[in-house]
Amino acid sequence: MRVALDATPLTLSSGGLARYVSELHRALEAAFPEDEFPLVAAPSLARNFLERRWWLCGLNRELSRRRVDVFHGTNFEVPYVPLRASVLTLHDLSPWMETAWHHAADRVRSRAPLAIGLGLATMVVTPSQAVRRQAIERFRVSPQRVVAVPEAAAPHLRPAEAPRAAPYFLFLGTLEPRKNLPLLVEAWRAARREVAVDLVLAGRRRADFPALTPEPGLTILGEVAEDRLSAWYSGALAFVYPSLYEGFGLPVLEAMQCGAAVITSRDAAISEVAAGVAEQVDARDGQAWKEALLAAATRPEWVAGLRAKSLQRARDFSWERTARLTREVYEEALRRFA
Repeated sequence: MRVALDATPLTLSSGGLARYVSELHRALEAAFPEDEFPLVAAPSLARNFLERRWWLCGLNRELSRRRVDVFHGTNFEVPYVPLRASVLTLHDLSPWMETAWHHAADRVRSRAPLAIGLGLATMVVTPSQAVRRQAIERFRVSPQRVVAVPEAAAPHLRPAEAPRAAPYFLFLGTLEPRKNLPLLVEAWRAARREVAVDLVLAGRRRADFPALTPEPGLTILGEVAEDRLSAWYSGALAFVYPSLYEGFGLPVLEAMQCGAAVITSRDAAISEVAAGVAEQVDARDGQAWKEALLAAATRPEWVAGLRAKSLQRARDFSWERTARLTREVYEEALRRFA
């Protein structure tokens, strides 16, 4: 089988989309050496009409040239003309939930529903059962066409030595509106009046997220180098993730695999990963977040218990499993398209 994956998310310097494509591609090649998994993306400088109309005809031309059996749209899109089987990954439904969450998602909002509803995508993959249910309801798609395939933390993320001695809470992820960071900062400020614990915010800041004003105890770390991720996750007093909505919540699982205690929201997708393992708090309850932060700062035995449960739960996920389940979807797409 020859499956081409859309490499467009790899142009991002960090974040869940880039992680998804890079880790899935690596795991597919390792698990299925008899298959081929070329990465394809629109040329950065279109040289002719076909390349300017990439999703209409340019991509299909490239897929035919490479004799591709299945195209995997890893970034909400598939070719507009269905000449072969295709799989679309619907990472979440955030573009359709709150306009303020995405300042540049008009293309996704208008085209993904057509690709799903008109059957341009033979099969749809979601990272959680929560998103699968949401997709079936919103796009009126047959349940047989939508498969939930959980993601995983990168295998190199493991418990490591802390990068600093001072205690800190860590948020790591894309700094964007739906991550609910203003509430987190306010809850941390309230908690810090009683306990001296810093807050570290790490990750790429999206253009629609306002810059935060530096203040004592608050570190805006920016993007973290890959070889330093384990240390920042492992060294945190707790990993804090108050997101209003997620399709999976990959940073939560990454933190767990590094042995971090996790305090997160009660989002449905995150609950599939972390229920019974993390401390989950109402995303909009600032007082509850303050109390959870104070508990992490003053109850070391509680934190130790969360750390142990994190490590145990993280063993249930692997990119090898994700790759094998995804390949089953490719096979089903081939059967359905034929």
